[in-house]
Amino acid sequence: MGGALIRQIEFTEIEGLKVGHAQDFEAATGCTVIISENGATAGVDVRGGAPGTRETDVLNPVNMVQTVHAIILAGGSAFGLDAAAGVMQYLEEKRIGFDVTVTTVPIVCGAVLFDLSIGNHRIRPDKKMGYQACLNATCAPCEHGSIGAGTGATVGKIRGPGRAMKSGLGCYALEAGGLKVGAIVAVNSLGDIIDPQTGRKLAGPLNDDMQTLGDTEAIMIRSYPNLTDLFSGNTTIGVVATNAALTKAQAAKIASMAHDGYARTMRPAHSMYDGDTIFAMSTGAVAADQSVVGLLAARVMERAVIAAVTGAKSLCGLKCYRDLEL
Repeated sequence: MGGALIRQIEFTEIEGLKVGHAQDFEAATGCTVIISENGATAGVDVRGGAPGTRETDVLNPVNMVQTVHAIILAGGSAFGLDAAAGVMQYLEEKRIGFDVTVTTVPIVCGAVLFDLSIGNHRIRPDKKMGYQACLNATCAPCEHGSIGAGTGATVGKIRGPGRAMKSGLGCYALEAGGLKVGAIVAVNSLGDIIDPQTGRKLAGPLNDDMQTLGDTEAIMIRSYPNLTDLFSGNTTIGVVATNAALTKAQAAKIASMAHDGYARTMRPAHSMYDGDTIFAMSTGAVAADQSVVGLLAARVMERAVIAAVTGAKSLCGLKCYRDLEL
């Protein structure tokens, strides 16, 4: 897959997909929607121990509906699932969805992360914000950092919110020949963020000097007898999309393979205090080997995680990658 065969592209160069964001910077929360007006085959893999999701059962290959019309990623913990109602309204108004004669029922899947501990916890993504994200959806290049579902995202929280760092939303995509694979992810992990290409730690719990980084896994190992939930406020949620033709079962496997991107960049990943979730979307334009799609899905997810952290800006007094002298 090396040489001139593979090149970086924009996520929105995957034909048939649009991306939109809406956020409230004062409240430090937001949502991101990925729309497929023509419908996309989809799958999901939920790995974390504390997920918040919507319409994941419909993605089971044994169930009837074969395509989804949007996936929404949102802050606000379980409250943020309300944003999907705005996506439903937008798509129904455009008569996009599953035809039930009297109307169309859009299939909108989603997942939420916990960002209530910063900003104003009483303001969460709601129907109005979800609708606005749809109005903002375009095929323009994706923005990175503290935007959309990544507005209130943080990482490195094991020493409490005062030692956490600001994270955000990241996008990355690759094209190999005619095959396109991309990822969008809101990074809100308990643990540290490592760039696997360099081995550098980019974010994590701040030490007393508020400039250097601690080691989340080492802290957890030292405190292993402690059964108290000290790590609430996590979960990384993302979407991998491709123009490869996939069945629902194959899409679920691609979502599973994309979790390798989490494991390469987050330490730890998939803890009992995270609700780590990845959706996969297929627009079905080209034939492609499933294993190749999967390895590219892991690769783009890895780079999207890094983009989320390095692109974040400080918010609510939290430091970001750009603020540190690493």
